[in-house]
Amino acid sequence: MKQNYTIQRGALDGVEAFVRVAERRSFRQAASDLDVTPSAVSQAVRTLEARMGVTLFTRTTRSVGLTEAGQRFLERARPAFEEIIAASNAARGLGTRPAGLLRLAVPRAAVPIVLAPVLAPFCTAYPDVTVEIAASEELVDLARNGFDAGIRMGEFVAADMVAVRLTNAFRLIAVGSPAYFARCGRPRKPAELAGHACVRMRLSNGAIGHWRLKGSSGPVDFAVSGPLIANDVPTTLVAALGGVALAQVPEPTAAAHVASGLLEEVLADYAPSSPGLFLYFPSRSQVMPKLRAFIDHVKAYADAVLLKAPGKPEGAKKLRRTAGRR
Repeated sequence: MKQNYTIQRGALDGVEAFVRVAERRSFRQAASDLDVTPSAVSQAVRTLEARMGVTLFTRTTRSVGLTEAGQRFLERARPAFEEIIAASNAARGLGTRPAGLLRLAVPRAAVPIVLAPVLAPFCTAYPDVTVEIAASEELVDLARNGFDAGIRMGEFVAADMVAVRLTNAFRLIAVGSPAYFARCGRPRKPAELAGHACVRMRLSNGAIGHWRLKGSSGPVDFAVSGPLIANDVPTTLVAALGGVALAQVPEPTAAAHVASGLLEEVLADYAPSSPGLFLYFPSRSQVMPKLRAFIDHVKAYADAVLLKAPGKPEGAKKLRRTAGRR
């Protein structure tokens, strides 16, 4: 059963005026400190006294003193008020310069591609910012879970997010090791995956995902089977490199292994495409200096290294679609 709570309106009204008068023992000097008129301070204190139902000051034409109630109130109110001022200054500081905790939700596979090259120079450039990386395949709610931003493939970024492109579009490729192909042969068509061991992915909703391949009239999902179920791309790559099974992974994560010959691609004509990786966050109007600094930093790296191909998309935009859910 819900409890009925009420918050007293104006509970802090007049407290600053009271503390100033109590410290100065003068309404006029308190008014000078607050840059208001003495009558305004007097009215604020009278309103506070009326709301509390007790007299806080003893006033004469020559001096101002605290009543017993005023003294007790000051003993409790002044430390609390000083804490509120300190908290306000601390919060204000985060809005004026890059500082504080920057929390990022990213898939594990994106860490070596996007984050690893920029973390050290960013931390050196902004020593007052602490970066926390939550590496997970889970599609988190940034606001609800206290994250400043996330990195995801474009198809999983919600339409109401601001998205900054970090990579060009890439393919999702099927790969295996030479040892696997020597032992099991190569699938030539998607239907032949039924006779092969394939790594399956456990999705963030608990279901086991299908492999998605490109068909003649659009993407087609294939239910595959195999000895391993993983929940991240690095683990699926380990399985493929070890010859355990075939794996379907974003092409950038396997590119070095394919180039070295440790992995080989199959079903290349059926590889679907992803829009690429994006940094995303809720609203431009809510961007704190720490996040703005990181956006500028990672975008500069993306422009210089990851987006060199001609015809790159606009750097920051709204993705005009509803995000897919894995």
